[in-house]
Amino acid sequence: MQILVTNDDGIDAPGIAALVQALRPLGNVVVVAPDRQQSAVGHALTVSSPLRATQFRRNGEVFGWAINGTPADCVKLGISALLKYMPDLVVSGINHGGNTSVNAIYSGTVSAATEGTLMGVPSMAVSLDDFSLNADMSFAAKVAAHIASQLPALGIPKGTLLNVNVPAIAESDCRGIRIAQQGRSIWQDSYEERIDPHRREYYWLTGSLVSVEELPDADDLLVAQGYVAVTPIHYELTNFTVLDRLRTTLTDLP
Repeated sequence: MQILVTNDDGIDAPGIAALVQALRPLGNVVVVAPDRQQSAVGHALTVSSPLRATQFRRNGEVFGWAINGTPADCVKLGISALLKYMPDLVVSGINHGGNTSVNAIYSGTVSAATEGTLMGVPSMAVSLDDFSLNADMSFAAKVAAHIASQLPALGIPKGTLLNVNVPAIAESDCRGIRIAQQGRSIWQDSYEERIDPHRREYYWLTGSLVSVEELPDADDLLVAQGYVAVTPIHYELTNFTVLDRLRTTLTDLP
């Protein structure tokens, strides 16, 4: 199996190293990842400056391609130019922090997998619900390999990806895998006003994730309960209920 791996934490992040190690028994792994931190860039693309691909070494060996762009750039460039073949799988992660509920919209990790499925490749995003500096990625990597080995045979349609969120607990404490729907929690944003060393004001985004409606199979709730949450998501954004209503209520131009 030919596997393209990317992330949004940067090619030197511990999560992508753990992911690559776990996926290598499944086939040939090629890394195309951002050369720096790209968290919360969503599905942004680089359209007004050149993209450059540089070989990145880890522990003295070539690890992959470092790109001066976004996670979605990495998947586009990897499949369209750097690889000489269509991969069988795109895996994005392991993200340092969960990507449940509304986080999936902002996430560069999820958007990279979205780009993969847009290009016709079975794709998945993997995130560990742990923001600590010394987060142990080993269990999340094991989960990623377990699901990745099955993904091509699952019959997931083009345009749909799997968003996998792993709880920050020991493997022995995990209660298993559950298929989840995207939670409805939202961010309650707050901007701290600060002063830099040059006495200039600036703002720093903070906030907390607030539950709006408790759904028994919501991804964020299941992760909090000790389950690995697997959510099929897609880029079709049409609200068909409103679509049908608008067809009968919104008047045409005179």
